[in-house]
Amino acid sequence: MSRLRNALAVTVMFLLATAVPASAHVTVHSDDAVQGGYGQLAFRVPTESDTAATTGLQVAFPADHRLAFVAVRPHAGWTYKVVKSAVRPPLVDDDGNQVAEAVSEIDWTATGPDSAIRPGEYDEFLVEAGPLPKVDRLEFRVVQTYSDGSVVRWIDPGQSEHPAPALSITAGSVTAPAVQPVAASAASPPWALGAATAAVLIAAGSVALAWRRTSRRARPTE
Repeated sequence: MSRLRNALAVTVMFLLATAVPASAHVTVHSDDAVQGGYGQLAFRVPTESDTAATTGLQVAFPADHRLAFVAVRPHAGWTYKVVKSAVRPPLVDDDGNQVAEAVSEIDWTATGPDSAIRPGEYDEFLVEAGPLPKVDRLEFRVVQTYSDGSVVRWIDPGQSEHPAPALSITAGSVTAPAVQPVAASAASPPWALGAATAAVLIAAGSVALAWRRTSRRARPTE
């Protein structure tokens, strides 16, 4: 029994040691990323080091799917630099204008130690981008810099020790128009309104006739 408990303890410790780093990868996600539309992209950056803080983040956009529009949301305590490169053939935005240069990289840098992402913490860096390509996923290459000078490159494809953050993009859908019963009634032919009015008048007359007969029967005999 003692050997069994020791074996179970070692197994649990191993599973915990391997599961924690896997959940601390740099990732990208979006709640409104739709193919052909615009969405807010959030790059989530945890600090895996026990002794150093995250002070820099470089995000390289996929070269095979450049985005015509990218806007950076300011992040308190951090500065950012947007790098653009030529696109051939040029992209076309929603207004039909050709876009010859598109964002290829965004670099965030902490302005001081108080702004850095300390051990055991995480932060998110937001951008608005689109139109998103008609693909299921986009992979971004990310470089994370620590206060001690060490660098972690999240650039490997697929399931690996340092996987590149991948954004899932859902296919666009067309929503069916809601049924408007009021509008349908307004479109009814004129004779329908006349028939309804006649039915109401007939019903009212029947009620009045029945009331008169009941009143006569209830009168006392003189």
